[in-house]
Amino acid sequence: MPHITADKENSAPVELYYEDHGAGRPVVLIHGFPLSGRAWERQERALIAAGHRVITYDRRGFGKSGRPAAGYDYDTFAADLNKLVTTLDLRDFDIAGHSMGGGEIARYLGSYGTDRVRRAAIVSGIPPYLLKTAQTPNGVPQEVFDQIAGALTADRFAYFTEWNKNFFNLDQTLGTRISGEVVRDAWNTAVSASPAGTIACVATWHTDFRDDLPKIDIPVLVVHGTADRILPIEACGARTHELIKGSDFVAIDGADHGLCWTYAEEVNAHLVPFLS
Repeated sequence: MPHITADKENSAPVELYYEDHGAGRPVVLIHGFPLSGRAWERQERALIAAGHRVITYDRRGFGKSGRPAAGYDYDTFAADLNKLVTTLDLRDFDIAGHSMGGGEIARYLGSYGTDRVRRAAIVSGIPPYLLKTAQTPNGVPQEVFDQIAGALTADRFAYFTEWNKNFFNLDQTLGTRISGEVVRDAWNTAVSASPAGTIACVATWHTDFRDDLPKIDIPVLVVHGTADRILPIEACGARTHELIKGSDFVAIDGADHGLCWTYAEEVNAHLVPFLS
């Protein structure tokens, strides 16, 4: 299994697991919380069929990557991404991020620039600033983040059962757009992640990306579901589009937060042509 060493904790390396398939212009896909690179399965197939080289990787603490006790912040996540990019010597590549992965894109491009990157897509991304304040009235109150962190600390196994209901809008999609088996696999992936990393990631959800987004000077596609119960479209997708000059914005009617699976055809109909 391919890994790169991104960091070190005490006597052990912190390794990032990645997969690298297909041929053509590289596309790096960054998964959302609390999943792994496998969450891009339906996009990976479509992109490889369209003639792309597709690289997925697991964020530290998740999937098959290392599970350190620290380093769960967006400066470190962006540094991990940069380590992957430079180790594989990727140039003129495209990048797409879902949910938390949208934050990696914002901080990576804001910190490391766009010299290596051709295009970027943010799908139901967490930028620009999720916390509810006087300046961001459509955001999420601090007490909600505290409640989530508390529930994960008390019983993350039980919490992720409830989480999936809103991640995939199961009251509307189960049995039509998603099977119980896929939901079970998402739960298995979630509870297999680092307990420390899982809890620590909650505080990163209100990272402020408002200074990063205006620095992005490449074509950007912003995609968001209108029925997203995890990251409200008004607080995230619409505002991200406003802050990235010249970006394209697509609102997928009725789509939930887990739209890369539940609304895969609709996502691919926009993502694949944009990256081609």
